[in-house]
Amino acid sequence: MRPTQSSTSASTSATLQPLAASGNLRGIVAMVAAVGFFSLMDALLKTLTAHYPAMQVAALRGWAALPLVALYVLWRGEVPRLLKVRWPLHLLRGGLNVAMLALFAFAIRELALAEAYTLFFIAPLLITALSTVVLREKVRAAHWVAIALGMVGVLVALRPSQEAFFTLGALAVLAAAGCYAVSAITGRLLTRTDSSASLVFWTTTLLALGAGTLAWPQWVGVAQAHWPLVAGLAVTGFAGQLAITEAFRHGQASVVAPFEYTALAWGMGLDWVLWQTVPGYSTLLGGAIIIGSGLYLVRQERTQAVVPP
Repeated sequence: MRPTQSSTSASTSATLQPLAASGNLRGIVAMVAAVGFFSLMDALLKTLTAHYPAMQVAALRGWAALPLVALYVLWRGEVPRLLKVRWPLHLLRGGLNVAMLALFAFAIRELALAEAYTLFFIAPLLITALSTVVLREKVRAAHWVAIALGMVGVLVALRPSQEAFFTLGALAVLAAAGCYAVSAITGRLLTRTDSSASLVFWTTTLLALGAGTLAWPQWVGVAQAHWPLVAGLAVTGFAGQLAITEAFRHGQASVVAPFEYTALAWGMGLDWVLWQTVPGYSTLLGGAIIIGSGLYLVRQERTQAVVPP
């Protein structure tokens, strides 16, 4: 008996769903790894920003990781493909990353890591919203409820008063989160045509060149005692960039982005171990609301897959 068109479509859908779930699981694992590496990198950034301008620290992060990235590209045999990329999107992403890292480096000089992370957690919610417009991912109405709750969490963490809203550190984190969200969506678009090696290479190269050019007029000589910290930036920055590229390559943006919330645990732990800082009540409450909204998104993904229309 010849199968009908509907039965064939159902069979195809049943086959694709496990593949999509497998890709999302791989993306989630990569995102969790990326968050761990970037959290360690942020602790190094916070230490260095006490001695050097924020833009210089961003440049050091790029230049330090570039040799590792170059070796990775050579190992993968990707050199011939480096120039065959979508330049407008790469340049846009490069500019966003320079702005994001400089803003965040400035912010963590003014704020504790856990406080900065709490405010930065608006980024996964922004990514989910942008994914519906740019990536054409279908997000159900329940997900928009989670996004609204995340916004409430940000307001709670900011302690909604005139002074809190205009704290330079808090505003810098929110601006950095916006840059990161657009950069993540741009990276997701690039993974459809460009290799992981080319994304990591040009992200790191453009960061080094852009931040280095802006930092040069006020460049401060790096003390010998700080070079081990710069080496740490190289390793954690390279590993984190590679992991996050893989996360958005294999998983849907609206699925993997909420797993950045694991950074709160890293932030509070590093604050306590390195700086003996405990986040305030409003920071914890706002973070709990934001994390709850993100976990709600994850639960929704488990019950009904988010697929392109």
